[in-house]
Amino acid sequence: MTSTNQEPATRPDSGLSYMPVAWLVIVMAMSVYGLMSTWRLIGDSSLPGSVSFLIYGGLVAGIVTILWGLYLLGLAFNRSARFPRHFTIWQVATILWLLARQAYVLLTPDFVFSANSLVFTGGEIAIGVLCLYLLRRGAGADAVYANPETESPPVLVSVVAALLGIILGAAIGACAGFAAGSLIADASDMSCFEGACGYFAVLIGLAGLVVGAIAGGVFAVWRVNRRKRKPAA
Repeated sequence: MTSTNQEPATRPDSGLSYMPVAWLVIVMAMSVYGLMSTWRLIGDSSLPGSVSFLIYGGLVAGIVTILWGLYLLGLAFNRSARFPRHFTIWQVATILWLLARQAYVLLTPDFVFSANSLVFTGGEIAIGVLCLYLLRRGAGADAVYANPETESPPVLVSVVAALLGIILGAAIGACAGFAAGSLIADASDMSCFEGACGYFAVLIGLAGLVVGAIAGGVFAVWRVNRRKRKPAA
């Protein structure tokens, strides 16, 4: 007698369900770069009020993006069934921020219209919409992120580990980048006229800081969520 208790066939995943995770890391990296680029403008009294408002808003948005993204990475590393829904909320919030920021820039007289900025923002939104489409129900993502029977570590644990990882990774990356930049400048006989070789070493150090911060945060979240977890009650 044949059994009638057969599980419904699930749609196989094409592998593109991993693209949202990659896009999440890229957005976090851009947020770190944005924080490093605008940090020196804090407290600059020569800037118009509208410009300062956008700068402070961007700083807050960047910090939220990084912390929220680290939590999402923890879900993704563990293939949690909650990842698609939480990523969708994050991506929708990010798209709304991009639209609000672009509208503010276009409507505020203190800013000059930039076609490159408009295209770049449009590209970010388009990729975000594509990621939402890839994680829609029935797209096969359920086969990738289907681990509902394990209990994640507390969010606070992941956040603290991520912050420590970012700080430690940034310090290591900055030191390694500065050392590498100095060695490259010496090996290539780079001119030190007006401090050119020093600026080069600092630039490489800043690049190392960004890479180290992202890598440290990602590794810390992965390490915390990698441990064996108990079944959820």
